[in-house]
This record gives sequence, C-alpha cells and structure tokens, in this order.
Amino acid sequence: MSNTPFDTRSSEWIGDMTVWQRENSEDNSLRLERLRRNLRLVREQELTPCQRQVLELQYEQGLSVREIARKLHVNPSTVSRTLHRAKERLRRYLQYTF
Repeated sequence: MSNTPFDTRSSEWIGDMTVWQRENSEDNSLRLERLRRNLRLVREQELTPCQRQVLELQYEQGLSVREIARKLHVNPSTVSRTLHRAKERLRRYLQYTF
C-alpha cells in the first residue's frame, strides 16, 4: 500500500467510510415521520390563517417576500414580520418534540 498514490488511498478510505457509515447509521425514518406529523398539527392548530397562508406561499409555491406582498396587497414588511412570527411559533412548539 505504500506504493499506492495518496489520492487513490484517500478515495478508497472515503469509500470505505461511506459504506461503514451507511451500514452503521441510525434509521431516523420514525423521527422524520413524527416531525412531519407534529409539523402538520402545529400548522393546523397553532398558526393563524394568515401565517399559514404566508408560509404556504413561500415554501410550497416558492414565492419571495415581495411577490407574496404583491399577491396579498400588503407591505413587504408585514409579510416578513408574519413569516418571522410563524417560524418562531413553529420552532417553539417543535423544539419539545425531540
């Protein structure tokens, strides 16, 4: 192995580590499913209708703050403030899920 170029040895090592990590990593599908379920519940029960609408426009439709403001006929600062409050509320409720 001492005659093997460094790049070849390091790429073999990275490949070995990737295989090891895949085989020994924890399956977090249950945690992800619980997070999705809790996120859905928090969105439905804890956010205001306006907060839900603004989050949907930004994350599901991919609109920018200015585009959302134009669509809703409000000031961009109102959209930013609403997004901030919605994210803060989501974070506050979801931090206790894990």
